[in-house]
Amino acid sequence: MIDLTFALYYALLGVGVGFIAGLVGVGGGGLTVPAFTLLFTAQGIAGQEVVHMALGTSMAAMIFTTFSSMRAHYTQGHVNASLVTRMAVGAMVGTLIATTIAAAVNGVALAVFFSLFMLYVAYKMFQTKSEKTNPKPHTAVANISVGSLIGMVSALVSVSGAGMIVPYLMGQNLNVKQAVGTSAAIGFPLAVAGTLGYLVNGWQHTSLEQLTFGYVYLPAVALFSLASYFSAPLGVAYATRLPAASLKKVLGVLSLLLSLKMLTHIVGEMGLV
Repeated sequence: MIDLTFALYYALLGVGVGFIAGLVGVGGGGLTVPAFTLLFTAQGIAGQEVVHMALGTSMAAMIFTTFSSMRAHYTQGHVNASLVTRMAVGAMVGTLIATTIAAAVNGVALAVFFSLFMLYVAYKMFQTKSEKTNPKPHTAVANISVGSLIGMVSALVSVSGAGMIVPYLMGQNLNVKQAVGTSAAIGFPLAVAGTLGYLVNGWQHTSLEQLTFGYVYLPAVALFSLASYFSAPLGVAYATRLPAASLKKVLGVLSLLLSLKMLTHIVGEMGLV
């Protein structure tokens, strides 16, 4: 059984990340992966595979949030089905390849890659965005290829890929609502494939006693997902009352700082310093 203190931590993390996701319209992978890493270490689960477990658990929790988002956008008619089909196929293949790679490398390498990605995210948060019309949108083959690359990166850092998918889709002449809705629809199969990959590639680390299945810690998924399900709508409700653009920048910097904390922690735990 999970300790009640840690159960509370996972639920509170779900409340916070769900609220932020609803507030500023971005996923919480930059927050959940380092938070799960630190909590798993304190709880004494996963051992040397703690970063892998954090990535897999974060990806599994993402299934529920991306499904909810996909359904909402589909109902509103903001999903481009043809682009979803093309990019989702590529994203799923790329995600499965990346989870196999992730299982083969150590936690420090994954933590370094995650920190570098968060540095890029923080940098992009401060960039001025401009919309341009593309006279030559990509072909189906290019859509699939881009989807596979995004899937690989997303699986290695456990994010839905929205930060990469939305700008790409806008470059394919979709408006903002269509880009966000289509990205949400791509994020769901990406999360499913990523979870499957972390389950299969980490299956040897399964422990019924600790309730870990592959690289997925089931109690954290359940508590985090349930809490975020109820807090995300609250974030959406406050989105028009708070400065979302400024908060995105704060979130980018916070994600970077947490990832660096995770990196130094993992390096210290493995006795590399």
